[in-house]
Amino acid sequence: MLTEAPHASPVATPFDSQVGFAIRRWCAPLLDLPAHASADDYWEARTRLGNEEVTRRLLRATGTSAYLLDTGLPGDDVLDIDGHAAASQATVREVVRLETVAESLLAQTGSSDAFLAGFADRLAEATADAVGVKSVLAYRHGFDIPAARPSADEVRAGADATLRAAGGRDDRPRVTDPALLRHLLWCGVDRGLPLQLHAGYGDRDLDLHRANPILLTSWLREVERAGVPVMLLHCYPYHREAGYLAQVFDNVYFDVGLATGHVGAQSSQVVAESLELAPFHKQLYSSDGYGPAELHLLGSVLWRRAVADVIGGWVTRGDWSVRDAARVVRLVGSENARRVYRLA
Repeated sequence: MLTEAPHASPVATPFDSQVGFAIRRWCAPLLDLPAHASADDYWEARTRLGNEEVTRRLLRATGTSAYLLDTGLPGDDVLDIDGHAAASQATVREVVRLETVAESLLAQTGSSDAFLAGFADRLAEATADAVGVKSVLAYRHGFDIPAARPSADEVRAGADATLRAAGGRDDRPRVTDPALLRHLLWCGVDRGLPLQLHAGYGDRDLDLHRANPILLTSWLREVERAGVPVMLLHCYPYHREAGYLAQVFDNVYFDVGLATGHVGAQSSQVVAESLELAPFHKQLYSSDGYGPAELHLLGSVLWRRAVADVIGGWVTRGDWSVRDAARVVRLVGSENARRVYRLA
């Protein structure tokens, strides 16, 4: 789970990478090992301590006060909201995945008409205590979609096709129809909560060139009128494009969360590039940790080091004042998220 590849390499381990080296440097001391402990020693210590203890140690060492947790991920391999709160001793708020709500309703009703009539109410119910909604459109189709809302007939046809594709299978319907996915996006806009979109780097289920957020430009022009915040997540290697969108659209925000941990010692370069064009009130910190708690720890440690390196360098050269630097770090590290997601 340290790589987006579908299986382990026969000639190497995921530790032989930037993220692996960063784990051995920054996570090893929290497992009572010296920095740069070998991969074998790290794995032995992790196994001996147990996943629950390792998770507790690493999450609490991140210095994170509030987590926004996508609860739409399948399986029982990740902590739920209560489990994450207990392990981290932090506040945890929910982000609801649009596709998950849609698939649940389709499986329950088995009817495109019932889906069309009931999805808005089901989404409202599912997000009663949530701080945002999320779409994985980039995985299911790509961002090259028409900007306009789909018609009711298009949505009905997409739901029918989805139900037919699921016929005879044990698992529930999987939403991949582009018209149906567009409908979910617009329902998310109508709900009024910040709308998260995975962009850029991810596993090979997506076509990376179709996950470039610049492809959303026409759609963003339409959504801007609603004033709903659109949160572009991760974005690497398109973080410069995301920065441009955050500059030209009032309601667009972005982060480089997934990249920060995975590029390891190169995180300063990614963070520097993310700070080039976008206004500082439009950027947010994210670890995007999924699976091993190591990724949460790396997200926090490497982001702090990158900020100290990049912004600290600007202060040292006299480009920025210390006061301005501290204000920007507070904005990106906490205040922007608290404002946009309306956190107490």
